[in-house]
Amino acid sequence: MPGATLSPWTMSYFATALVCLVAGLALTISGFGYPSAPIDDPVSLVVVHLIAIGWLGLLFAGSLLQFVPVIASRQLQSPHLALPALLLTMLGLLLLLGGFLGLADLVPFWTWMLPAGGLLLTVAFAGLCWMVAGTLAAARPYSLPAKFVALGCVPLIITALVGLLFALSLSGLTDDPRLVGLLLSAGPAHAYLGLFGWMTITAIGVSYRLLTMFLLSPERTSGTSRAIGWLSAAALLAAGYGIFSDGAGLPADWPLHLTIALSGLAALFYAIDIHSIFRERKRKSVELNVMASLLAIGMLVLCFVLFAASIVIGNPAGMVMPVAYLFTFGWLTGLGLGQLYKIVAFMTWLEFYGPLLGRTAVPRVQDLVNERRASLWFGLYFTATATATAVLILDMPDMFRAATFAQLTAVCALAFEFIQARRLAMVPAATRLPSAVAARRLILPSFNGRSR
Repeated sequence: MPGATLSPWTMSYFATALVCLVAGLALTISGFGYPSAPIDDPVSLVVVHLIAIGWLGLLFAGSLLQFVPVIASRQLQSPHLALPALLLTMLGLLLLLGGFLGLADLVPFWTWMLPAGGLLLTVAFAGLCWMVAGTLAAARPYSLPAKFVALGCVPLIITALVGLLFALSLSGLTDDPRLVGLLLSAGPAHAYLGLFGWMTITAIGVSYRLLTMFLLSPERTSGTSRAIGWLSAAALLAAGYGIFSDGAGLPADWPLHLTIALSGLAALFYAIDIHSIFRERKRKSVELNVMASLLAIGMLVLCFVLFAASIVIGNPAGMVMPVAYLFTFGWLTGLGLGQLYKIVAFMTWLEFYGPLLGRTAVPRVQDLVNERRASLWFGLYFTATATATAVLILDMPDMFRAATFAQLTAVCALAFEFIQARRLAMVPAATRLPSAVAARRLILPSFNGRSR
């Protein structure tokens, strides 16, 4: 990443996201929300949005702030919006969670909380899209990763707007029958647009750049990668039509079925592309972050295999939640944790040792981490995620909570590894900076301009 610059607030996004992930898993272990309650129960919505917005939303936002300038080979547009977007997301999420808790009669309910939270989140994500799309727009000719990231911005805004409509209906501020109908039927499409439309399409685009960079593979656009883009765009159109038809009172099943079929084909072609990138690599030794990413991609394909099997046996409804769980924690979270392991170390190396290159001895990026120890935690995480999915299918709630506890253990251990990397705790003594230098910039940026 020659000439790479650091996004000063990315580490703050990552730290906040990890706190939300730990909180969401801890609530699930305690029996709060799904599967102890229906997925559309307000207490379940607390956990769902804590994971979807707090963990994944902030993780992807922070990653884009750092890697969109790399993809576009230009400075981020309006970088001053990064901190307001983070603060608005946190405040909007807190209001949203407070509104759900109020609907569950666990705290006092104020009708304004849900719409206010939805509005703040919409503004925050609009600011993120402004930074991302504005940076990419001037980066012609558009690279393959840039096209995927730009495509992902469209469902992000639609997801936020549909969520705002849901908030208006749930709060009771409006009893418009069309909004009520939308609330009752468009929930799956809302989730799809967020998890696949924004996050998966964006993850595909960014992973093309990251995996080719880490594996030293040739970066080129293939026929399968073009097919993935067109299939994803068609799936988004089908999902959008499903939302429109539900809101118009003309519900139909075929848009959802078409959306799933197109998405499954896109996932299959993506796996084929990643296999080609892996096979053509020049770096023979594969680092831990790449292995974790490959496992996550395998779980993405497994999601569609399981759903297809459920259709064959005639029980697709019973497989929706286990597949959604595997999609969220096996694919998106697994990929996120795997790339965080490398990104945190790489950004830390750039921040602390980049300015010292050529002036003194510096460690390698690998010296900031302990792969042997972290591999145990990744193994525990993916095993626990697969187990949790299996026991959801078998309807074994106690075993599910045990598997979730193992997930939480692995996540906390990996978070500790990230902190150790940020503290330079594993750097050889000969090249280690004073601990106070790293400690004061653990999750907040340096304001002396050196790392910007």
